Amino acid sequence: MPPKRPTGAGAFPKAVSPPAPTVADPVAPYAALDLGTNSCRMLVAQPKGSGFHVVDSFSKSVQLGAGLETSGRLSRGSMARTVQALRICNKKFQQHKVRRMRLVATEACRRARNARDFIRYIKRETGLRLEIIQPEEEARLAVVSCAPLVSTKTEQLLVVDIGGGSTELVWIDLTRVPNIDRPRAIMRLRQGFNTTDSPFPAARVVDWISVPLGVATLKDQFADVASDSARFALMSCCFEEHLAGFKPYECTQPRDGFQIIGTSGTVTTVAASHLGLRRYDRAKVDGLRMTSDQIDAVIADYLTMGEAGRKADPRIGRDRQTLIMSGAAILQALIRVWPTDRLSVADRGLREGLLYAQMSADGVLEDGPF
Repeated sequence: MPPKRPTGAGAFPKAVSPPAPTVADPVAPYAALDLGTNSCRMLVAQPKGSGFHVVDSFSKSVQLGAGLETSGRLSRGSMARTVQALRICNKKFQQHKVRRMRLVATEACRRARNARDFIRYIKRETGLRLEIIQPEEEARLAVVSCAPLVSTKTEQLLVVDIGGGSTELVWIDLTRVPNIDRPRAIMRLRQGFNTTDSPFPAARVVDWISVPLGVATLKDQFADVASDSARFALMSCCFEEHLAGFKPYECTQPRDGFQIIGTSGTVTTVAASHLGLRRYDRAKVDGLRMTSDQIDAVIADYLTMGEAGRKADPRIGRDRQTLIMSGAAILQALIRVWPTDRLSVADRGLREGLLYAQMSADGVLEDGPF
């Protein structure tokens, strides 16, 4: 009688069994954290259609770059404030059982001599792994976050991200892209600004620049100027001087078919002031369009208010009044160079770009219109 066939004969040995393909859970939460020169911001979100639904958020002014201009180093106080904020973020990550996250640091950590030691200190104290990203990636992620706000009528697009320590500008030519596909073409830039190998009609990045001046660093440079209006004028002219190496600076751009998207606390604060909001409302601000004349009117009002008036204004507040004028100086320089009837206000930025990039790479977003 032939021997009995052993149970399981013919099966793959465990050591060589092909692993099941890993598929991302479409409802699993993702996290993104942006540690900037002035603020620590975090989002936890779940994929939803072609976008995402925010589950939790956190934002804290940690002033990481305080004193950096003079010392070239992150101070003990600023590092302690930052670690305290990061502990709160980590608790939220654990609470929501986040497994997919990307946590980045920007200009302050790019410039500080002790930044690498600080990143290691964060890991020891909080368990979080932060990475210092370069200006091009920061600019690219800011652009991606604004994709849903790109008009199908836009042919020339300028995306401006006014940060605490730097300001990123990206000029994009969309004339080769069919109108309906223009927002989606912006989303594809998450893979890089070089789109020559793209199989789709691609958005062309004409030029991009990272100006080493943001609301905090520009304010610090002119802190010794006593006059409010003189300080504002000097800050605006100083920022414009840094645009000389940006290709579109020398070109005359028509208003027709031109759109600026501004993403920063400065732009959203100016928008809230323009609307006369007594309490900030993201639903009314995000996506709002303003003209250069409307922006100029708000900035003129800020100057008329003076420091005391800005402190008392609930749309600005005591914490932001020292930064709003340096941010407004940057904004005024931009609309002086490129006046527009279509500046779109984006209450979004690096965090949203990080989330879109992660979710898109995992294939959990629908490839639908924004």
